[in-house]
Amino acid sequence: MRVLIVSWEYPPVVVGGLGRHVHHLATELAGQGHEIIVLTRRPTGTDALSHPTTDMTVDRVRIVAVAEDPVAFDFGRDMMAWTLAMGHSFVRAGLRVLAGERHSPDGGGWEPDVVHAHDWLVAHPAIALAEYFDVPLVSTVHATEAGRHSGWVSGPTNRQVHSVEWWLARESDSLITCSASMRDEVTRLFGPDIPDVSVIHNGIDIRTWPFAARGPAAGPPELLFAGRLEYEKGVQDLLAALPRIRRTHPGTTLTVAGTGTQAEWLADETRRHRVTKAVRFLGAVDHDGLVGLMHRCAAIVLPSRYEPFGIVALEAAATGAPLVVSTAGGLGEAVSDPTTGLTFHPGDVAGIASAVRATLADPSATAARAVAARDRLTDEFSWAEVAERTAGVYLASKRRVRHLLGRPHIPERPLPERDPGQSE
Repeated sequence: MRVLIVSWEYPPVVVGGLGRHVHHLATELAGQGHEIIVLTRRPTGTDALSHPTTDMTVDRVRIVAVAEDPVAFDFGRDMMAWTLAMGHSFVRAGLRVLAGERHSPDGGGWEPDVVHAHDWLVAHPAIALAEYFDVPLVSTVHATEAGRHSGWVSGPTNRQVHSVEWWLARESDSLITCSASMRDEVTRLFGPDIPDVSVIHNGIDIRTWPFAARGPAAGPPELLFAGRLEYEKGVQDLLAALPRIRRTHPGTTLTVAGTGTQAEWLADETRRHRVTKAVRFLGAVDHDGLVGLMHRCAAIVLPSRYEPFGIVALEAAATGAPLVVSTAGGLGEAVSDPTTGLTFHPGDVAGIASAVRATLADPSATAARAVAARDRLTDEFSWAEVAERTAGVYLASKRRVRHLLGRPHIPERPLPERDPGQSE
C-alpha cells in the first residue's frame, strides 16, 4: 500500500514518545514492503524562506519535512495559532510535492491509498489531504486533552484542543488507540458517531535497550523516574512517598530524568517533603545515558495519574529494570501480570511506598519479575506485530458517509454546589 503518514514529530524532531512511535512504525511498514511517505516538520528555527522543505529517503521511508511558517507564533503562548500555521505549511507541501507528482507528465505520479494522522495537531492537514486524494483517513489518538486534565477541559485553549480532537475523530474513517483504556476514553469523549476503534499497543525494538541482570546492591537503593515533568506523570506523589520509603530503607535516593513545565514546582516539593538531598534532577538524558540509569537503578517507578500507554515501561523492562508502576491507563495493561512488576493505584502515596518497599525487600523475587517482564516483550510488543496490525486497519478502512458535525460536548469541571442559605 501507499501510505501518507502525517505527524508533527519525526526524528530529528522528537518532543515525546509520539515521534519515536511514528519513526518505528514507518520504518517497519516500509520494511514490510509498503510505500511510506512521512509528512512532518523541520526543527524550530529552520529558515522557512530559503529552505522551506526537505525531501529525503531514510531506511526506505521518504520524509517530506517542512519549515514552520515565518510568523512569530510561539507554541507555548499561541498554541492554536502555531498549530494552524504548521498545518498550512503541511498542506502546501503536500499539494506541491504529492499532488504535483500525481499529475506528472510521465504518468508515474504518487498518490496515497490511505492517510494516517497522529494526534490532533495534524488534524487540519490530514483531513484536507485525505479529502483531496479521496482516500480513507486513519487517525491514531495518542492522548486526549480531557485525559491530561483529570477529565475536564475548562480553559479556553483546552476547549479548543478538545474540539479539534473531536473533529478529527468524527472525520476519520478508522481510529487507533494504544490501549483499551484509551479506546474507552475516546468513545466516551467523542462518541457515539465515531468509526471503529482498534487497539494496537505501542511496540519496542529490544535491540536498542540491552538487558542487564540485577546484581547485588553495592550501596543504598537508587530509584529512577524517566519521563516528562508534568502533573499527570505523578512525580509529586513519588516525592511524597519517598520519606516513607527511606524510613524502612535508609539512604534510598531518587533520580529524575526528564524535562517539563513542572520542574520548578517539583523542586519545591522536595523541600516540602525534606528530601532535597535524596533527589537528583538530571534534566534531559540521551539514549545511552538513560540505558545506563536503567541498568543501575534498583527499580524504575512510574507513578502516572494519566497514561495512555507508557512506552518507558517497555523500555525499562527490556533493560531489566524492575517495574513499579501505577495502574493508570496503558501502564496497567503493560504491567497487567503481577509476575512482571508491582503496581499501585494512581495518586496513592501509601500504595507507592508499599510497592517500592516490597520491591527493595526481596531482591530475588524482584530479579525474577524483571526477567519475566523482558521475556514478555518479545512476543507481545514487537514493531513487526504493530505494523502488521496497523496495515490491517489500513486495508479495512473505507471512506465513510459524512454527516453534519454539530458541536462537541465540553466536559467542564462542575462548580461546587451553593449552600441554599448563603447570601448573594
